[in-house]
Amino acid sequence: MDSIDRKILRALQDDANISIAELADRVGLSQTPCWKRIQRLEAQGVISKRVALVTPEKIGLGLTVFVSVETSDHSGEWLERFAEFVAAMPEVMEFYRMAGDVDYMLRVVVADMAAYDGFYKRLIGTIPLKNVTSRFAMQRIKSTTAYAIAESA
Repeated sequence: MDSIDRKILRALQDDANISIAELADRVGLSQTPCWKRIQRLEAQGVISKRVALVTPEKIGLGLTVFVSVETSDHSGEWLERFAEFVAAMPEVMEFYRMAGDVDYMLRVVVADMAAYDGFYKRLIGTIPLKNVTSRFAMQRIKSTTAYAIAESA
């Protein structure tokens, strides 16, 4: 990946709806080579998808919860079942297997405390868990989907 690819990625992270003409102008290419680079970045999996970002509060999803999960079972079979179940829960926005004092971390977005209670009951009712700790966000101070892409590698 060269400096032009990096410029393309920075621009697309800022605005995925930018026209090819404007993007090409910004990165110093003509339209066809710029479009081919985007296609290559998509084919390589560098660009995985382009989406619209929605403000959760504007659609009635005002509560963000960070959920730490500990388990006593670290078998591959348990993880497969747990991962499949959690990944299918629409409230779960991010799901990580962790190193350290917790085994899994989830970022959950729901309408309110009652909705979180329903989510929590479904979560603990599916598979044996050692401990589940919920941390409720009071204010989102920064939220971004754009990665810091260096000028050069």
